[in-house]
Order: sequence, then structure tokens, then C-alpha cells
Amino acid sequence: MKDLIKLKELDHEIYLLSHGIALLQWDQETYMPESAVNERSEQIALFEGILHNKLTDSIWGELFANLSVDDHSIPEKFNNNDNAFLREAYRRYRRKIKLPVELIKEFSAEVSISQSKWIKAKKEDNFSIFAPHLEKIIDFSRKIADLVGYTEHPYDALLDEYEPWMRSSGIKSVFDKLEPGLRSLIGRIKNAPQIDSSFLDHNFPVELQNQFGKKMQKEMGYDFERGRLDLTVHPFSTTLGYNDVRITTHYNKNDLLSGIFSNIHEAGHGQYEQGFGEDIQGSLLANGTSMGIHESQSRFWENLIGRDINYWANYYPELVKIFPDQLKYVSMKDFYKAVNKVEPSVIRIEADEVTYSMHIILRFRLELALISGDLSVKDLPDAWVAESEKLLGVKSDSYSNGVLQDIHWSAGLFGYFPTYALGNLYNAQFTNIMKSDITDFNLCLQKGELAPIKNWLREKIHRFGSSVSATDLIKNISGESLNPDYFLKYLEGKYKTIYDI
Repeated sequence: MKDLIKLKELDHEIYLLSHGIALLQWDQETYMPESAVNERSEQIALFEGILHNKLTDSIWGELFANLSVDDHSIPEKFNNNDNAFLREAYRRYRRKIKLPVELIKEFSAEVSISQSKWIKAKKEDNFSIFAPHLEKIIDFSRKIADLVGYTEHPYDALLDEYEPWMRSSGIKSVFDKLEPGLRSLIGRIKNAPQIDSSFLDHNFPVELQNQFGKKMQKEMGYDFERGRLDLTVHPFSTTLGYNDVRITTHYNKNDLLSGIFSNIHEAGHGQYEQGFGEDIQGSLLANGTSMGIHESQSRFWENLIGRDINYWANYYPELVKIFPDQLKYVSMKDFYKAVNKVEPSVIRIEADEVTYSMHIILRFRLELALISGDLSVKDLPDAWVAESEKLLGVKSDSYSNGVLQDIHWSAGLFGYFPTYALGNLYNAQFTNIMKSDITDFNLCLQKGELAPIKNWLREKIHRFGSSVSATDLIKNISGESLNPDYFLKYLEGKYKTIYDI
């Protein structure tokens, strides 16, 4: 047991150091002066190098060997959490030792600079500012994929960082089944009379939006004594410690819904991180099962709760009190239809829940082509426009609203995008079971009593962290593997009623 204890001690150092790096990154995205970016990139690169050295120290290999842990087996003599810890720690070690520390440091430094260039390029609507840095990010990603190894596609080595054990062929299979159903529903909605949401074309003061947003977050179970809300260019959540789970958002005075759903979405992520069981705190198991499962939690709250008519039966009267001049003549039913308006648009983070997954399919296809070399960076903007017209029937009028709209590529997150759509599929399948377990589900929403929902998520999903794989988690809860039909059935049932189709 002493070898296992030593491994846990080493892992806890990794846990603390990684949160220190996250603090530097959070500060860069929120409060850091713009001119500090170069030194910040050096700081992050230095700490990433130290972290990588710790992760690849030969003592890990010695301790795993002492415990008879290898690529094929983990001893049966440990309890479930210890077995899970050894599985995940060994998996991480095997991946990290394949990557030279200098590559990690260089990649981290480039990411820090690339993010600042992406912000500048987006502000100035100038893709050429970011393009050379994107080329470097892609080169680094290919090197990492080659070093980590893969059997089918280099993208698989990158995808595995965010959705363990899944391959791009599996993603493609799921998306190929999802796309026709979405196309059919989108086509029928296009032919139906459109919902009038013109009453939302008002000035909604940001400070009042923030007041309402924090109220929603608190009541859905996000603990402000263990977290905080700040503003950023691109909303995100991050964990800096067991009792320090932070979320960010953005507001637009002329777009009430953007702020509302950004707040709900990020609080869903934060609530997940705050819900890890005490038995796994302080270790690598205190992480999301996968990014697809993480996204299932944020998008569950954003869409299956936040766009439910029963939810607004409770919250809409409060919203009218905050914005009486703008909403006093708008019925709750009309507002509910407005928040569920389906209209293909160029912006992913503001997309409705029917068209959103098409945005992800677009990015997944472009990422595959970029990593394989079938698509060059210089041709990326045109390819973006072509795929957008094909999947969504819309064409961006600028780089900022098109190829530059997301932060992910500047952050080196190739392989991350598919997890958003997987999150939609996971949460629909989870919710199917949740509604049978919580028999008064709709009544809870109408009364604003969200604790039973949060508690179900804690018991069934949150507390396990990464001690259970996504494949096992979905099977344990629903009794079957990931199935896109649940999501398509949910959308069909809801939007047939809203659009009378």
C-alpha cells in the first residue's frame, strides 16, 4: 500500500500545481492588462514545463511496476476508487511520457500568444493576424498526435484528451445519424410561420441582467461561497481548488437572452465541479468524466431546464419585475416561444438548441481536415463559409462572425468541439431517466424548487468525477450505450408543439 500512497501524494502535487496554472490562465482571460501577455506566456510555459516534468518523472513508472500496473491490467486487490485512480494515473503517465518537455513549453507559450492574437484579430476582423499562429498551433497538434500515437486518424490522439476512449470514426458515425434528423426538423420549421421575438429588441441594462443571472445561478445550486462570477470575452468555467470553482459570462445590453443562457450554461459547469465526492477530492479523479459529460451538465441546465415552459412559469414574473418597461406587455407564453425560436445563425454560442449541433458538425469536419492536412489554414475561411451554407444555410458576413468566433483553436483545443454535441446527446438520455425518477419534475420547475434535480445529478453523475468512464456512466444510468434518438425525439416532441408542425 505504501506505493499507492506515494502515487497519491505525487498526484496531489500535480493537482495543486495544475490549479495554480489555471489561476494564471483565468487572470489572463479576465483582469490581466493587455500588455502583460508576453511575460504571462513565459510564466505559463515555465509552470507547464515543471508540471510536465513532475508528470513524467521515472518514479511514476517504478511505482506502477511495483504495483503490477501496466497496459493490460490493474490488480484486483484495491477498492473501486483506488482502481480508478490507478487506471487514470497510468493512462495519464503513458500519454505524458511520450511528449518532450520542450515541446510542452513551446506549445504553452505559443498558445498564450495565439490567444492574444486571436482577440486582436477578432476585434479588427482580420484573419491574417491570427492565421500564422493557427498554423503553428496545428503543427504542434500534429506533432503531439504523432508522439502520442493513434491507430486510425491523428485526430483520435487529440480527441482522447477530452473524450477518452472515443475515436473520430465513432464521432462521425453518431453525427451521420444525427444530421439527417436535424435537417428534417430544421426544414419543417423553416416552412412554418416564424415566431415573433421583436419585443426583445430593447435596451436591457447589463447591471440588471447580472442581478437576474446571479439569482438563477444561485437557485440552480451554484455555490457562491465556493465560487464567483466575472466577465470575459468568451465565457468559460475553471476550477482553482476544491472550494474555488469560478465561472465567467458576458452581457450585451441589446441581447437579453445571450446573457441569460450564458449564465445558466456556465453555472451548469460550475455546479458539476462543485459536486465531486469528498472521497475523490484532491486527486485526478476530481475531474469531469469527459468533456462530453461536462457539456451534458451545462447544456442540460441551459436547454432542457432553461428553455422549459415550466421553468419560466416561475422565473418570468421575476424577470418582468426587473425589466417592466421592456416586458410588461409580453405574455409568458410569447416569451417562452421567443427563447425557443429556431433560426439558423452564424454564431455558435447564440444558436438555438435545434441548430446548435450543426455548428459542431461543421467544426468537427474542418478540424479533421486541418489535422490530416487536407485543408490549409489559408483556405480555412472559404471552407468555413461553404460548410456553414451547407449545414445551416447561412453565410457569415465577417471573419469575426465566422472563422474567428471561437477561442478554442487559439487555445490549442483541437478535439474539444465534438464534446459539445455529445453533451446534447448525453443530457437527453440522462433526462429521460431523471423524469421517471423525479415524478413531480414539472411541478418542481413551476415552483422553482430545483434541489431535487441538483441532488439527482449529484447522486447519479457529479460525485463520481472521472472514477467512472463516460461509456460506463451512460450505461449505468440508462441501461444502454449513447443513442442520438433520445435527443432527436426530445426536439421533435418539443418543437412540433411550439411551431405547430
